[in-house]
Amino acid sequence: MFISFIRITWMFYCKGFTMNPDERLKCHLEGGSEFTSRASDWKLVYSKAFETKKEALIEEKRLKKLNRTSIKRLLQG
Repeated sequence: MFISFIRITWMFYCKGFTMNPDERLKCHLEGGSEFTSRASDWKLVYSKAFETKKEALIEEKRLKKLNRTSIKRLLQG
């Protein structure tokens, strides 16, 4: 299973996809990503599961195109 996600800290959003959200977050917090390792309070605010990597990548691409207002609208349901 592949998962597209959005995490938030301060007022920054991190969008991506992974097969293991917990391991991905751990990697980011331990310095695996310069941007995400700057904060230790990332919170998962959106996730959606897909059967294929292709589907998850399509969703990730869509999420990365969203502006802050569109993300807030998505999160409000």
